[in-house]
Amino acid sequence: MTDHRKYLEDAIEEAFKGMRAGEGGPFGAVIVRDGRVIGKGHNSVLKSHDPTAHAEINAIRHACGAVANHHLTGAVIYTNFEPCPMCLGAIYWADIRSLFYCADREEAEKIGFMDRHLYEEIVLPAADRELEFTRVEVPLMARLLEEWNRKEGKIFY
Repeated sequence: MTDHRKYLEDAIEEAFKGMRAGEGGPFGAVIVRDGRVIGKGHNSVLKSHDPTAHAEINAIRHACGAVANHHLTGAVIYTNFEPCPMCLGAIYWADIRSLFYCADREEAEKIGFMDRHLYEEIVLPAADRELEFTRVEVPLMARLLEEWNRKEGKIFY
């Protein structure tokens, strides 16, 4: 039987590590497959000046490097907070299908993070979002798609 609390404690320790070092907010993540930790990460947005350097993204990057594959099929991610929409998307892209967390988006909002707002924004039609969306037709795009469609040995992800 998996000790989910132990892996969640590991994620919280990762969060302490990054937070105490001044690297980012109080977020940590651990990725486990076959009973073995294959990736860890904490938020390093402040250190890297990279708004995508969230704990889950960093843990996914670490795990994918460790197993030399862009898919983490069969892995479980443990994170101390419910993932933001960006991280949730990355979790799906990595083919992780099981997630455990401690605190939700409302709790993240209480300590100053905008996760809940992003979840509300993303479900709106593009025209109703704060971010202005403008589609522009460029003929070169059609050539790109044609070449992709003819490409042999494509790997889909």
